Amino acid sequence: MRQKFCFILFFAILSSMSLIAQSDTEVYLFDVLVKGEKLELANQRNISNNKGYDNQPSFYNDNQVLFASTRQGQTDIASYNIRDGKIAWINDTGFGSEYSPTKIPNQKAVSAIRLDTTGLQRLYAYDYTSGTSKEVIKDLVIGYHTWYTKDILISSVLADGGLDLVVSDLKKGTNHTQQKKIGRSLHKIPNSDLLSYISKEKDIWEIKSIHPVTGATQTIIQTIPEAEDMCWLLNGTILMPKGNVIYAFNPKTDSTWRVFTIFKDSKIFNITRITTNSTSSLLALVSDTK
Repeated sequence: MRQKFCFILFFAILSSMSLIAQSDTEVYLFDVLVKGEKLELANQRNISNNKGYDNQPSFYNDNQVLFASTRQGQTDIASYNIRDGKIAWINDTGFGSEYSPTKIPNQKAVSAIRLDTTGLQRLYAYDYTSGTSKEVIKDLVIGYHTWYTKDILISSVLADGGLDLVVSDLKKGTNHTQQKKIGRSLHKIPNSDLLSYISKEKDIWEIKSIHPVTGATQTIIQTIPEAEDMCWLLNGTILMPKGNVIYAFNPKTDSTWRVFTIFKDSKIFNITRITTNSTSSLLALVSDTK
């Protein structure tokens, strides 16, 4: 019964989709150009171009974009080669689906959430070349994650009908819950030793920072109402989408949110996930399809 409950809860939180069908989404890639003192998005391309669920992009490096993609009735880890414009598959599990693929620091490997057909949900590490996998953490039902170092993992863990912020030290084998009621966006803050997360403790959600080792937190700004996907640019600017608009806020220079860009392309009308590469020269996002 517990595995069945986690199976249902995972799908409800992960993608706001029913157990009957996943939403149709596409992954788009842009170049980020510097125009004087402004940044602009250019060279829009659909890099998933696939009927079904394509979501949760992240950059393996400046030439490879990882994302979860539907194939033969399940989702596997796709790697899009920007230079060649081609997709390669990292894994072919057969008895489960992978979500939220993420580069593991200092390794030629990718971590991803795997939801097996049995209902078991765990975090696995996949060799980037061979696709062989091994379990990373036992007994934690992780919904979303990011790496602080190769040994310290920050996760949104399914608990009590929501998500808890958990810091795991893989060397020590410890898992510490730092806060309850958080969102799915977990990101390293550029040029700092902090991470950001979305706190849902209050009616109006907040973007907060945390030091994973000391546990010290600080409020950065309230989110765009009911938006929870975001990313950081290298210059310290937060990008947060809602609908067909991306908003921006830089804690050092801004007092409130401002409009970064509005998409007039009808293909991009409901943006969810958003991410950039390490140098903020590329940006990937996900939009529902009509």
